[in-house]
Parts: sequence; C-alpha cells; structure tokens
Amino acid sequence: QVQLVESGGGLVQAGGSLRLSCAASGRTFSSYAMGWFRQAPGKEREFVAAISWSGISTYYADSVKGRFTISRDNAKNTVYLQMNSLKPEDTAVYYCAAVRGSRPYSRSSNYDFWGQGTQVTVSS
Repeated sequence: QVQLVESGGGLVQAGGSLRLSCAASGRTFSSYAMGWFRQAPGKEREFVAAISWSGISTYYADSVKGRFTISRDNAKNTVYLQMNSLKPEDTAVYYCAAVRGSRPYSRSSNYDFWGQGTQVTVSS
C-alpha cells in the first residue's frame, strides 16, 4: 500500500512557474513508477508526465513537453513536477499516481494508487 500526498499547487499568472511535490509513504517507493495527471472542470483526467522507478526514463504529454519536468528523489520518497511557462489551459487539479514496477504509463487505468490532488490555477 502506498499513500500519496500532493502539495505545491496555487494561483499563478500566465508565464509563471510552480513546482508540485508528491510525498509517498512506505519503504518501497523506488519500486514504483510514478505519474502526474490532471483534470480540468468538465474534462476527463489526462496524462501529464511519468517517470520510471530509477528516474532514468521520463515521458510527457505533447501539451507540456518543453515546459514541464518530472523528477524524483527516492531517498526522500518524493516525485516532483516543475511547471514553467504556465498557460491558462494548464489550470486543473493535478494528481500524482503510483504503479508497481519499473515501467511508467500514460494511461490512468494502469496506476494502482492516487493522491487527493492539488489545485493549479493559471490566470491570464
């Protein structure tokens, strides 16, 4: 069992930056690939980024590529999402998720554990 707690969301102007954190409980964090997803009002949850358990492999949605960076610190049981050049369309609740194994996925249905989400609002 893994419990995930996101933090770092907030209100930012377009062009600004935020860094989201996701702290995981348990001693087997390094056994999980991690992902970030987001859900805007009235829309389905969508993939943002994912990272392998080693941190060597990362994947991004086209909409955030070049602006967002996912990383992890296995010693701190934490995964991060650095978000730069934010746009109003990035406004959503952001969720982190964990899947046992090395391979990260872009499909939300592959993930076993989810955090409660953190709100990111980008004003124009």
